[in-house]
Amino acid sequence: MCGIVGAVSTRNIVPVLVQGLERLEYRGYDSCGVAVYGLGAQSGLRRARSTARVSELMEQVAAGDVQGHLGIAHTRWATHGAPVVHNAHPHFSHGTGADAESKPGRIALVHNGIIENHDELRAALKAKGYEFHSQTDTEVIAHLVDSLYDGDLFEAVKAAVLQLQGAYAIAVFCKDEPQRLIGARAGSPLILGVGKDGQEHFLASDAMALAGVTDQIVYLEEGDVVDLQLGKYWLFDKAHKAVAPAQRPVKTVVAHSGAAELGPYRHYMQKEIFEQPRAIADTLEGVEGIVPELFDQQGNHQPGANAARVFQQIDNVLILACGTSYYSGCAAKYWIESIAKIPCNVEVASEYRYRDSVPNPKTLVVTITQSGETADTLAALRHAQSLGMHHTLTICNVATSAMVRECSLAYVTRAGVEIGVASTKAFTTQLAGLFLLTLCLAQAKGRLSDADEARHLKAMRHLPAALQAVLALEPQVIAWADDFAKKENALFLGRGLHYPIALEGALKLKEITYIHAEAYAAGELKHGPLALVTSDMPVVTVAPNDALLEKLKSNMHEVRARGGVLYVLADADTKIESGEGLHVIRMPEHYGELSPLLHVVPLQLLSYHTALAKGTDVDKPRNLAKSVTVE
Repeated sequence: MCGIVGAVSTRNIVPVLVQGLERLEYRGYDSCGVAVYGLGAQSGLRRARSTARVSELMEQVAAGDVQGHLGIAHTRWATHGAPVVHNAHPHFSHGTGADAESKPGRIALVHNGIIENHDELRAALKAKGYEFHSQTDTEVIAHLVDSLYDGDLFEAVKAAVLQLQGAYAIAVFCKDEPQRLIGARAGSPLILGVGKDGQEHFLASDAMALAGVTDQIVYLEEGDVVDLQLGKYWLFDKAHKAVAPAQRPVKTVVAHSGAAELGPYRHYMQKEIFEQPRAIADTLEGVEGIVPELFDQQGNHQPGANAARVFQQIDNVLILACGTSYYSGCAAKYWIESIAKIPCNVEVASEYRYRDSVPNPKTLVVTITQSGETADTLAALRHAQSLGMHHTLTICNVATSAMVRECSLAYVTRAGVEIGVASTKAFTTQLAGLFLLTLCLAQAKGRLSDADEARHLKAMRHLPAALQAVLALEPQVIAWADDFAKKENALFLGRGLHYPIALEGALKLKEITYIHAEAYAAGELKHGPLALVTSDMPVVTVAPNDALLEKLKSNMHEVRARGGVLYVLADADTKIESGEGLHVIRMPEHYGELSPLLHVVPLQLLSYHTALAKGTDVDKPRNLAKSVTVE
């Protein structure tokens, strides 16, 4: 979602700020901007903003000769106010009168998150004479800091955040203190980058923004406020007490900017689909046997965090996730209950904390998130912990994320950087991690025989080769995509373990093609959705050769009897043949419990090639962001 980069330095920092924004483009945004304390004759607050891409912002910066030793930059995903220039960050506090916009005040600020009490604060600030030039909650913070400023920006920010309700990560500077940058966070991620020889320091929402600039990173905790000056910095916690360096250690974090290179592919989504065999191999690297230590965190700060002990103690599992990660959790529920024989519930994270639930201290709370910064999932985790459920584990793709830091156990997938908004390789690696978790839980409860362990491990090691064979089906999927590009609606059907895969397939089609798609458990077809079936409604069916196949065939007959057109992903031995109104792609092999990892890949390819045929923006679909860091 929104991205922040800030710096105080002895050099012109604008190229670093803009390059940082480029590296955060993958998160999604609809406007961007940069503000500096200008150099020489251009001293004072200077700003450039755009509703186009960062490349256009770069042109503005060059044309306007925007330079400075102190600055902040931002990519915005619109929440409060439309994606227009006057709502783009950075925001300034303003003077008064008709020419207020041309006479900015002294505060420049960028913000990720949502301020829930912005209306009340806006009214109070208007009563003090402040004028507003945007519809954003962010401009409220800028004016609030200005109203509290009395010569010390750090004190003004500390006082301001006490009045904020909601989530925020902010970076702010004042023209009266041109060698000082202040940051604060609560509910949204923010990191401190320590520059070489202490001559410059940085703020960012993501370590990737600082790739090639510094690899020395301090992760700010909830409620932290940081004061950056040349050659030094100070950290204060949510109680505004000084934090010792040992409490927020500097970590070496290698964020490879090259990981975002497109290479020979047309789009990042295409690249990431084809990276899945390697991503699965990397995720499973070093897994020689099923042992609970796979989920232990080295150096975890939480005492007593030991997977073997936790897996023995728990008697049920609660999975919290959003979007694609939620669907991976839904698939895991089938595994956990059928293999480990442990009750499992899956909750939409954004709903879980807003309802009354019955906590059980013997619950293993499992969060699933690609970024590890998903605001709804983090909030759901904290809610579960507040209810006394302290056995926490995350399946996450970012080892340095807030989610990994806040959970006592973790399995970090190795999908690599995922740029496309529509998740692909993150999903399949999540499934791999969840299957390992299932086997570890089964073993801890004495329900995994040596023979079954060996069989499952053999199947997992074969996954990369099996995925390569599925990717070879791409030409057949392209033929389907040509049909789908002409449609406005689609149905996806699956049964049992493959119902979540149908849900994920429908989500992918919606996300990047804008075709309305819904998924149903196939047995539910006759309970309502069948009324929608016509020759203009393609029906995608996931049909592995499992115990539910014959039931699924009956559901398919119901579709054909109503003139519906079926597109079936079938295992080789299902005896489902292509014919009029029935298109079949045969999967290379039946893969048992791990079949969802293979069947989802043609659905990813179908969405991708349908989007190509329709001419939509594959990697940056409208209205969506990669990392959802606001509620």
